[in-house]
Amino acid sequence: MAVQASLNANDLAHIESTLSATDALLDRNYPGDDGSRQPVHTVYVPADKFTPIFAADWGAQGLAAIEDFGGLEKLGALLGQDAELAAAVAPRVAAKLTGEPIEDLRLDFEDGFGNRGDEAEDAAAVAAAKAVSAAVDAGTAPPFIGIRFKCFEAPTRARGVRTLDLFVSTLATAGELPQGLVLTLPKVTTVDQVHAMDFAVSRLEEIHGLPAGRLRFEVQVETPQLILGHEGTSPVAQLAHAVPGRISGLHYGTYDYSASLEISAEYQSMEHPVADLAKEIMQLAVAGTGIRLSDGSTNIMPVGAGAEQAWALHGRLVRRSLERGYYQGWDLHANQLPSRFSATYAFYRQGLPAAAVRLRNYVQQTPGAVMDEPATARALANFILRGLVCGAAGAEEVQALTSLNHDQLKALAHPRLASVSS
Repeated sequence: MAVQASLNANDLAHIESTLSATDALLDRNYPGDDGSRQPVHTVYVPADKFTPIFAADWGAQGLAAIEDFGGLEKLGALLGQDAELAAAVAPRVAAKLTGEPIEDLRLDFEDGFGNRGDEAEDAAAVAAAKAVSAAVDAGTAPPFIGIRFKCFEAPTRARGVRTLDLFVSTLATAGELPQGLVLTLPKVTTVDQVHAMDFAVSRLEEIHGLPAGRLRFEVQVETPQLILGHEGTSPVAQLAHAVPGRISGLHYGTYDYSASLEISAEYQSMEHPVADLAKEIMQLAVAGTGIRLSDGSTNIMPVGAGAEQAWALHGRLVRRSLERGYYQGWDLHANQLPSRFSATYAFYRQGLPAAAVRLRNYVQQTPGAVMDEPATARALANFILRGLVCGAAGAEEVQALTSLNHDQLKALAHPRLASVSS
């Protein structure tokens, strides 16, 4: 005897009505990652130090430093790579330092620029925008580029807004904005500061005839008040929902955050327990929202007699961040570029063979030692895709291992995008 369903159409309609607000919330506030490229790092440089050949100069400096050390394979060994892995990584890093040494560059008007007076900063903001336009036109700009202006706390608020305005307005007047334009709001303490930033960029869009939402921005998480607010709530968890679609990333600020919690200078680090707690909360706050995460920096520079130890430290910290789901970090010196890319490429190349087998078995429904679910398949595809996009592996190599091309990997990593486009 067949069993009949007990709930009728009216019951289902009631359920649909009850969950309509939830459906709207999930659709609006949790769109997932948009599938676009995420840089593996962000380089910060005082705004007046940028020139159209800045990235090439840094790449050359980093490569020269490693050649003086003994070469990229020796660096790989220092970072714990076996001979085979180091030999595979080294030529890719050399090509990266020659062809695209900086993926994301921020011209800094905050700590790296200081207070030089309004006249000097006005001129520097206009000059920076013109230099960025010239670099984009010449094809020498990094894929992502923009500015960090002063924070929206009372003493620096007007100055920060003016620098933002002059930089964006100069770019808009010169023509089309750079495709990879990034704006960084530092030292955020409250949700209201993010509302204020949303207002500022919305007005700039209106004034310059830009599409709504064109000017997205990063938030730097550098204050404990953003992790735990005065009411006992977590403001950082509210940011994505306060201005849906406007925030592109959360960047952890190692030293401001640590100092705010009175961690002595000797122990301020990306791997201090207070840093890990803040970054875990940041991960929870943006899960499913499409907002990207970036780890902070180390201020131990690979120069002089301590270069070898500094490279080993930097490479280990880069690897640590990647293993914890932070796929981006800050670099502060040209000599950090080799260890950034060597550690990053080794991370993806070491994981590629096993990830490729598991993903191929999943797609082809081949029984294997691991039974992966769709969520894990998305993670596997995204891992391989990240390695492919950053240059750790080549398209032919990846396709040979997975039987999937770039578009197929992207569809697996971001199925919602695939369903929308189809």
